[in-house]
Parts: sequence; structure tokens; C-alpha cells
Amino acid sequence: MAKKEVLLEVIDYLFAFDAEINGSFEYTIQDFATYLYTQVQPAANSLRKIEGDKEQWIGSEHRDVNSDIAILFVLLNRYAKVYFKKGLKDSLIQTQDEFSFLITIMTFESLTKTELITKQIMEKTSGTEVIKRLLNLQLLHEFADSKDKRSVRVAISEKGRLEIIQILPQMGLVSKVIVGNLNEQEKNMLLYLLKKLDFFHNDIYMNKKQANLNELL
Repeated sequence: MAKKEVLLEVIDYLFAFDAEINGSFEYTIQDFATYLYTQVQPAANSLRKIEGDKEQWIGSEHRDVNSDIAILFVLLNRYAKVYFKKGLKDSLIQTQDEFSFLITIMTFESLTKTELITKQIMEKTSGTEVIKRLLNLQLLHEFADSKDKRSVRVAISEKGRLEIIQILPQMGLVSKVIVGNLNEQEKNMLLYLLKKLDFFHNDIYMNKKQANLNELL
């Protein structure tokens, strides 16, 4: 295909994208690139069939691209947990959450327990249990906040730092398995989309927790 034909086709896609957006937001070149990618790629494989033959009762109005994406997010998180378990089998760190807490606190001098739990997007009760396990393993140490006597701060211990450094090569392998059969362009596209979703959902988590689903939409 000649350059002029390619350019004309891109322009057609741009006008189609603009019409679809219909002024609902100020889009960027990244937004258009995402749209263009979805239009010119071969159709994605259909969702692996996990339901039985009696799924007709659900109704087509409840099964769309949104529900498929939500299902796949749940499944991919479960796949990741399996790979993390393999990567951590010879470590004092036993769970994906414990690793996440440690790799985060390693980038700070210290955090309050609440700050660390909030950064992990976790309920306080569950997060407190993770911190308690890491303290018992001496991978974290805790101390009083000099400015707020009601708060307790935590920091990674030298033992925790050495444990993280030791398992980083295995975690690198875990990461490669998780991204699976994506090529470099697909990885970059997925990273952009996930960052966009994280920005959206983190605002809800930090500022709109009490809103119901209709309000969030």
C-alpha cells in the first residue's frame, strides 16, 4: 500500500474515532493510537469458555465486552498468584502481598502502617495481618512516629532488604511469564491502558470510597 493510501486510511480512522468520542472528552494521540490498534488488529480470540450449557438465562444484556474484561482481570490475577507462589517457594516471603509490601517500603525511608496499607489498595484488617507476618519474620521493623505518637511507622530491615535482593531474579522470571505471549508493542499498549485504568480507579479508592456503583458510573 502506498504512503498516500495509508495516510488517507489513518485520516478515515481519525474521523471515525472523533465521531465515536463525540466531544465527550479531549483525546490525546495515545487515545487515538489505542483506538487505531483495536481497529486494525485481527479480532481477538473469544473468551475461553468457562461457563456451562445453561448460561442462556444470563441474557445478552449482561454479557458484553465490559463483563469479559472484568472476568479476565479476575482470572489473570489468579494466574499471577500461581506464578508468584512458584517464584517464592524458597523464600521467607510466602505471598504476593508480602512481596508487594516489601518492594514498596524498600523505596521509602519509612511509612506509617496506614500509609503502606493504603498504597497496596488493601483493607486495613488484611493489610495489618501482612505487616504482622513481616514483622514476625523480622523483614520489617517498627518504631514510634516522632511527630505523631498515635502512629507507628515501619521500615524494611536489613534482613528484608537482603531477602528482596535475593529473590528479584525469580520475580523477574515471574513477570516474564505473566506477560506471556505479548510482543513488545502489545506490552507497551497494555502498560498504557493499565496505567490509565489505575489512575481512574485510584481516584475512586482515595476519594470516593463511599459512592455506590451508579454514582461511580
